[in-house]
Amino acid sequence: QVQLVESGGGLVQAGGSLRLSCQASGLTFSRFTVGWFRQAPGKEREFVAVQRSTGSGGRIYYADSVKGRFTISKDNAKITIDLQMNSLTPEDTAVYYCAAGSGLILSSVRNPAAYNYWGQGTQVSVSS
Repeated sequence: QVQLVESGGGLVQAGGSLRLSCQASGLTFSRFTVGWFRQAPGKEREFVAVQRSTGSGGRIYYADSVKGRFTISKDNAKITIDLQMNSLTPEDTAVYYCAAGSGLILSSVRNPAAYNYWGQGTQVSVSS
């Protein structure tokens, strides 16, 4: 059974940093595209950052809104994927979800509907 468990959320002031971690189990991590999405109140779930499977080249993609501030890192041996978030702003406030999907084509990696597995989410709140 596949499980994704996020940790590391919390409350931080604008300009601060947080590191989210996602521990996976029940899947061969290297074969999956894995990453992070977020959902703010009243908004749709949106793409944050993903890393493609090893077989698809392992390339990393970021949303324009987080590029240069967030860094995703995947450890196939530990089956974890972390999201380092720096220079946080109130607009980054959301529930952050870890996701994993198999067989994703490039055009679908930013689409939440393409992912098979989801964690329960962790709240990130940034105060001004």
